[in-house]
Amino acid sequence: MKSSISHLRYEYSRQTLTETEMAADPVMQFEKWWKEALSAEVYEANAMVLATAGTDGFPSARIVLLKEFSMKGFVFFTNYNSFKGLQIAENPKACLVFFWKELERQIRITGIVNKISEEENDAYFYSRPLQSQVGAVVSPQSHVIENRNWLDNNYIKLLADAEKTPVQRPIYWGGYMVKPVIIEFWQGRPGRLHDRLQYSLANDGQWKIERLAP
Repeated sequence: MKSSISHLRYEYSRQTLTETEMAADPVMQFEKWWKEALSAEVYEANAMVLATAGTDGFPSARIVLLKEFSMKGFVFFTNYNSFKGLQIAENPKACLVFFWKELERQIRITGIVNKISEEENDAYFYSRPLQSQVGAVVSPQSHVIENRNWLDNNYIKLLADAEKTPVQRPIYWGGYMVKPVIIEFWQGRPGRLHDRLQYSLANDGQWKIERLAP
């Protein structure tokens, strides 16, 4: 098994990445790559790894979905009482990672995390399918529950009630925005000599672009 894993290898050779083709702002560059990912029909292009760490220093990572991005930052939604929510409350810094294997590309975003407004939370929550709204209310995300039946029974009951009374967004559910301070764009290249171009935010608010060794 060890030998078979160590010999797994894929040669990246689809594209290159040069400084001259990069946008001056990393969010503009992200938007360019985002549109190319959609055109290439990348499977769940908005799936991203979210890495956080609390005051104990232990990191934790999981897949979440990007729901919005702008020049201000990158937005995802979750339960504020979840493990990631508790870690963010202790240490409001995070890293996002996208891997689009169809394009042999990776994007790493490091930034500061803040909650978005209640109005934005409501707008997104009530745009979700009813089943997703109910799921957000029923699940005490990341906390221990007695069994699957407990979850299913509560879900079925609330779903039935929701046919008569609209679901209310829980106060513990909402969105976070990651405001970037570093964004790295990675393009796979042959021989593991990948292209890595990093934007870092300077004190004057300007972005500096540098090439990193692969």
